[in-house]
Amino acid sequence: MVSRTGGVASGEMVPRHEYPRPQFVRDRWLCLNGRWQFEVDGGDTGRERGLVERELDGEILVPFCPEAPLSGIGTADRMAAVWYRRSVEIPADWADSRVILHFQAVDYESTVWVNGVEVGRHTGGFTPFACDCSKAVTPGAVATIVVRARDPWWVPQPRGKQSSEFAPSGARYGRTTGIWQSVWMEPVPRCSLERPRITPDLQASRFRVEVSVSHPRRGLAATAVLRDEHGEVVRASRSLAGDLCGELELNIPSDRRRLWSPTDPFLYDLELLLSDDSGAVLDRATSYAGLRSVGVDGRALLLNGEVVFQRLVLDQGFYADGVMTAPSDEALVEDIELAMAAGFNGARLHQKVFEERFLYHADRLGYLVWGEFGDWGCSGFGPSEDHQRPGASYITQWLEAVARDYSHPSIVGWCPLNETYQPLGDRRLDLDEVTLGMYLATKAADRTRPVIDASGYSHRVPRPDVYDSHDYEQDPEVFSTRHDRAAHGEPFVNTWRGRDISLPYDGQPYLVSEFGGAWWEERPSEDASVWGYGDRPKSVDELVERFGALCGALLDNVAIAGYCYTQLTDVYQERNGICDFSRRPKMDLGRLRVIQDREAAIERVAREAPGR
Repeated sequence: MVSRTGGVASGEMVPRHEYPRPQFVRDRWLCLNGRWQFEVDGGDTGRERGLVERELDGEILVPFCPEAPLSGIGTADRMAAVWYRRSVEIPADWADSRVILHFQAVDYESTVWVNGVEVGRHTGGFTPFACDCSKAVTPGAVATIVVRARDPWWVPQPRGKQSSEFAPSGARYGRTTGIWQSVWMEPVPRCSLERPRITPDLQASRFRVEVSVSHPRRGLAATAVLRDEHGEVVRASRSLAGDLCGELELNIPSDRRRLWSPTDPFLYDLELLLSDDSGAVLDRATSYAGLRSVGVDGRALLLNGEVVFQRLVLDQGFYADGVMTAPSDEALVEDIELAMAAGFNGARLHQKVFEERFLYHADRLGYLVWGEFGDWGCSGFGPSEDHQRPGASYITQWLEAVARDYSHPSIVGWCPLNETYQPLGDRRLDLDEVTLGMYLATKAADRTRPVIDASGYSHRVPRPDVYDSHDYEQDPEVFSTRHDRAAHGEPFVNTWRGRDISLPYDGQPYLVSEFGGAWWEERPSEDASVWGYGDRPKSVDELVERFGALCGALLDNVAIAGYCYTQLTDVYQERNGICDFSRRPKMDLGRLRVIQDREAAIERVAREAPGR
């Protein structure tokens, strides 16, 4: 498994300088994080006022957004548009290559100019995009990059938990505007590899590697080489014959077969080569892959053919100093290690497409995650609530996220929507169409993982792969009674203001995908905006007791496939984490782990339960 640190565009130490795309690595690259010129454009008139051409009047530390203290700005106000400017010397030895400028994430509508030439546009605040700058730059010379990011808070957009108001409130948190993940460059040949799709096939003991090529032509061939700690395991090659893509099969001998799992998160190294008809290598990249399967057996969720009760924690991925950007790569690892120390075996990556470095660490640590989109708020009934109506761009941006993350073994399911609540009626609503569209698009993009149509509340797709509910009842006895019905095929189903909002449950795996959320602060805040669920426990012991009773009600129920406890950390004014916003545990996390370790015995019962 390869993770490289590349060069930087100046001699100073730069933040987040680790390789940003660890599942598709090339040797040569240039990190552009660090000091950029910066200017707020409150009226979104910067282009008319010459901001493409002139110097900007401020400075910012990329990749942190201007709302983040780590950016050096830390503003709380809304910004219609922001501008960035940076000069960089293009390495002279890139003369034989195309120069690709990468943005891992910019919120929300981006336009990029290099040396005054527009080289790219992108819509969506969570997914990466790339710009081919080859016609605008000269290797060995200085190039000037200018970025405009528009963030119209008054129009519908997938923003997750970002507040559209001035300040965070309720379950809405700090905003992110502009660049909030790494910016970098790399040289690639004209005929080059594009990011592969790596599909494990556990039954056949193989990987299927779909290789695609930029600027394809006849005479090209692709090779994939799989390695483990002992060296080469298997390789496969094929002619591409001008095809846009080709599939390579890597069949693993039985004596080199090793599965990926939470108890043994083994990853094979993968090398990809593109060569011409003379055998000369045109392009090379490295990746990695985990051999595992995700499946369903009645009401149970399977990993590698075995029942695994998913003990998930809600992780919202916010930071006091970085907003949606982790202050360091180590901070990403810390969140996973904190969750595992408390006995969780995975997470819902909630209402945010997490940095890909997080998934890399989940892959290597054996941490199960559900990939999710940042669309909370598109919950309205349709035409009567125009400001909440999602459009086709939701599907487009979600598919970009699925494409980016498809090959990560840690991802065991997809959840394109969250807490929609339109009532059932005799008319189909816009949100019905978008829900079905996002579900079908996800299934078309990935046939190997289960999909929830909308987590909690309104299930509108006939028989989604997984059914779930959200339940913040704090009384363990009431909570247990409510969920005992799942054993009789009648699990708890969310309603909205007394109205039915979901199609009926039909025997698929069932998750309580949000519960808990007990409000706990050792020293209660007097801030009126601070909140959590239910009455605050009077002590840590009472908090742990409530945690155990709520989890126990689900662990003891063989009709339930897993749960997701709210939540890993406090987030701004929401104080219901097992850790505070600075990641300090509020109790001995080992006490929570002991409670959840009962799961091993529960899984044995679940495997033997008829019909599961």
